[in-house]
Amino acid sequence: MPQRPTLNRDPNEPEPDAGELDTGDGARGAIGTATRPIVVARAIRGVADGFVSVLLAQYLSHLGFSGVEIGAIVTGTLLGSAALTLLTGLRWGHHDPRRVLLGACVLMAGTGLGFATISRFWPLLVVAVVGTLNPSAGDVSVFLPIEQAALADRTDERARPRLFAIYNLAGGFGAALGALASPLPQWLARRYDWDVASTERLAFTIYLVAAVVAAAAYLRLPAAPHRESAPTPLRESRGIVLRLAALFSIDSAGGGLAINAILVLYLDRRFGLSAGAMGATLAAASILASFSQLAAARLAARIGLVRTMVFTHLPANGFLLLAGIVPNASLAILFLLLRASLSSMDVPARQALVMRVVTPPERAAAASVTNVPRSLAAATTPALGGWLLDHSSFGWPLIIAGASKALYDLLLLSQPLDRT
Repeated sequence: MPQRPTLNRDPNEPEPDAGELDTGDGARGAIGTATRPIVVARAIRGVADGFVSVLLAQYLSHLGFSGVEIGAIVTGTLLGSAALTLLTGLRWGHHDPRRVLLGACVLMAGTGLGFATISRFWPLLVVAVVGTLNPSAGDVSVFLPIEQAALADRTDERARPRLFAIYNLAGGFGAALGALASPLPQWLARRYDWDVASTERLAFTIYLVAAVVAAAAYLRLPAAPHRESAPTPLRESRGIVLRLAALFSIDSAGGGLAINAILVLYLDRRFGLSAGAMGATLAAASILASFSQLAAARLAARIGLVRTMVFTHLPANGFLLLAGIVPNASLAILFLLLRASLSSMDVPARQALVMRVVTPPERAAAASVTNVPRSLAAATTPALGGWLLDHSSFGWPLIIAGASKALYDLLLLSQPLDRT
């Protein structure tokens, strides 16, 4: 019989002292051979995602797409990711993670080829839905449930928040490098008198390259520990997982109005920022968000997982709201950076919370079920954000996002998770 989750344990109770990580192979320290390939691959995928998250809206604008069409393609990427993530977690979560992750790399390579060779709206929308393109600042992809479950299987509960922070930090650094490199296609086009849209289209081959390098990292992943498959996904933990999924979807619906593609559109249409300035801003935001997660692991050890999530997220949402109100670019960038310094501190705490309250065989399913509603909810709002920016350059998407995400924080804090 699978081990029952510790549902009677208060998520607001401080975490035990993390100590040194036990990676499952005798290694000591931050990461070991059992987890390093996943962290490395996450960084590689982060580079591609950071590059594309800035490039996507500009490229589609250069093709002549409207704000609604751009938002629709962004929505398509999120809807497709949601479906694939759910299928992966529920159907393939108990399979060898290396095989599943290598299959995801094949799909990622195909996505890059599709965007590098197609320029019409409807075919691009199809590729967006069936592929792995990620227009957000974080990781919303088919890789997510398998990687999170594999990391949880290879660490103990005390070490998990810190390992998830390192995992997210690797992705954040990669995303920052990608965002910094995002103006390169425009620079090359101007320098050599190339067509800007054609140059940007070819730049999507970065997804193909990243898929190949990530696959090489996954090939070094040691064999998975034996894990009994769950005959019925989430049989033991269904109630708490569905409750958390509902709460997380409120947060993500607001987040869909403030993903990188919408932020780029807002900064461009309201303040006319250059591609270089937007890339630098998003890169700095990604670095701040990534480093803050290391502090979150320490904070969770003092005040608990749920309080760490709420007490860092509320002020971040206030900064996001202010970024949509202020009258000049400097203040908008300042508040976006302040928001970034706090907005991701809930991520490792949230991931550790989900892994903590479910049985080991249910981890991949729980990761997908808690992330899929987030993706679906986020997919409902980018088109609205594009429509709002088509009709006004004022920061209504950011204002609505900040208010709705603050509501989520208050609802999460009120939940009696310790009595689940």
